[in-house]
Amino acid sequence: MQFSGRIRKKLRLAGDQRNACYPHSLQFYLQPPSENISLIEFENLAVDRLKLLKTIENLGVSYVKGTEQYQSKLEAEIRKLKFSYRENLEDEYEPRRRDHISHFILRLAYCQSEDLRRWFIQQEMDLLRFRFSILPKDKVQNFLKDSHLHFEAISDEEKTLREQDIMASSPSLSGVKWESESVYKIPFADALDLFRGRKVYLEDGLAYVPLKDIVAIILNEFRATLSKALALTARSLPAVQSDERLQPLLNHLSHSYTGQDYSTQKNPGKISLDQIDSLSTKSFPPCMRQLHKALRENHHLRHGGRMQYGLFLKGIGLTLEQALQFWKQEFIRGKMDPDKFDKGYSYNIRHSFGKEGKRTDYTPFSCMKIILTNPPSQGDYHGCPFRHSDTDLLKQKMQSYKIPASGINQILDLVKGTHYQVACQKYFEMTHNVDDCGFSLNHPNQFFVESQRILTGGKDIKKESSQPETPQPKPSVQKSRDASAALASLNSSLEMELEGLEEYFST
Repeated sequence: MQFSGRIRKKLRLAGDQRNACYPHSLQFYLQPPSENISLIEFENLAVDRLKLLKTIENLGVSYVKGTEQYQSKLEAEIRKLKFSYRENLEDEYEPRRRDHISHFILRLAYCQSEDLRRWFIQQEMDLLRFRFSILPKDKVQNFLKDSHLHFEAISDEEKTLREQDIMASSPSLSGVKWESESVYKIPFADALDLFRGRKVYLEDGLAYVPLKDIVAIILNEFRATLSKALALTARSLPAVQSDERLQPLLNHLSHSYTGQDYSTQKNPGKISLDQIDSLSTKSFPPCMRQLHKALRENHHLRHGGRMQYGLFLKGIGLTLEQALQFWKQEFIRGKMDPDKFDKGYSYNIRHSFGKEGKRTDYTPFSCMKIILTNPPSQGDYHGCPFRHSDTDLLKQKMQSYKIPASGINQILDLVKGTHYQVACQKYFEMTHNVDDCGFSLNHPNQFFVESQRILTGGKDIKKESSQPETPQPKPSVQKSRDASAALASLNSSLEMELEGLEEYFST
C-alpha cells in the first residue's frame, strides 16, 4: 500500500475483474493490497475495523459463540460497518476491498508486541469462524482451494463406501442427516487435534473430516498463517515507523483497543497487606483466589505462580515495598532463611516492577494470556481454573466458594463448550448477586475493580478513567438489569472510546 494526502482514485474494474480480486466473503489474507489509498481512507478503515474487532470481543464474552443471539448481533454490526459477510450479495466488491485493506492496516498496529498479536489473532479467528459458518456449502471447496488448503470433498460414492467408519469415528455427526453432510479428505498431519481426541476416521495417511469438524482445522491453519505474517510484519515495522505520518496513528490505534493497561498504577499503596486475605474471598477472580490460598497454605509458589499473582497484586495497588514485605513474610513462614529470600527472590520482585535488568515495567497478565500460555504442571497453582482444572476439581472449588448447584451446572456447561471467560463472568454474577454484570470480562484486575465498584457502591477510585464517576446501584437494584441494558452499556462505552479515537485522527 502507498499513502497520499490526496483523495484516492478509485479503480474502475469490469465485473469479472472485480469478482476475481475478491471471489469470497472471507479470506486468509495471503496477498497484501497494492493500490494507492489516501491517509483519510487509511484512518477510516482502521477505525471501522477496530470497531468490528472490539464488538467481536465483547460479544464473545457476553454470549456463547455460535448461538443465534451472537450470530445475529455480529451480522448486524458487520452490515452496519459495510464489511463483507455473505456470499451471493450484489455489489460485494467494495465491502470485500474494505475488509482486505483494513486487515492489513491493523497488522501494522498489532504486530508490535506479543499481547497485541495475541489479541488481534483471536478476534480475527472469531470473525473467520462466523463467516465460515454462514458460507454456503457449494462455496466451501472453492474457498479452500483459493486459501491454498488442500482439503478435497469426497464423492458420494466414496462417502457411501465409508459411511459406517466415518459415522462411528465422528461424534459431531450424531443426529445429523448423513446425506446432506459433506466430508473432506485431508492430510493426517492437519487433523492431529481430532486424532488426539479420537474424533476422526483415518485411512492410508488421510483423515476423513465432516464439515462440522473442519472449521477447527481451518482456524488452526489461519492462526499459524497470521502468526507468521505478524512476525514478518514486525521485522519490517521500522521502515513504516520512519514515516512520521503513520507512527503516532498506529501507536494510538494499538493502545486504544486492548483494554486497560494495569501496569500503570493509578493508586499505589491503596491496598494494605492486612486487607489481602479478606479481599481474596470477596473480590479476587478464581485464578488469583486459588494462588492466594496455595501461598497461605504452602508458604511458597513456583515461578509461574509468583509471576501471575505478583503482577496481579501490583495491578491492584501494592507498592514495591509492600510486595517485598508480603512475599518475604510468607516465605519465611515456610522456614526459608531471610538471607536466602533476599538473594534469590527479591531481585525478581524488583525486576517485575521495572527496577532491575531491562527496567521493563511488567503488565499484569490478561485472561487470554493466562488461558493460552504456560499451562500449569504438577505442583503448580497458576493458570485459569476454568481452563486447566478437571471437571471434578472445578466442581469442588465452586462448591467451596458457596456457588449454588444451578450456578455450578451453568458454569460447567460453559467450560465444556470452552467458554472460559464467560464461565468466569458467570462466577462473578453468582458471587456478587447480580443477574448481568454489564461488562466484558477479559482481565483478572478488571474483575477486582468491578467487584470493588459493586461492593463499595462506586466510592472507590475508577482506574480506567480520570473522570468522576457516579455512585453505582446497590446489588439489589443492579440485579434487575436485563441483558439488553448491559449490552447497551457496552455499546455506549465503546462509542465513547471511538469518539476519542476519531477526534484524535481529525486533529
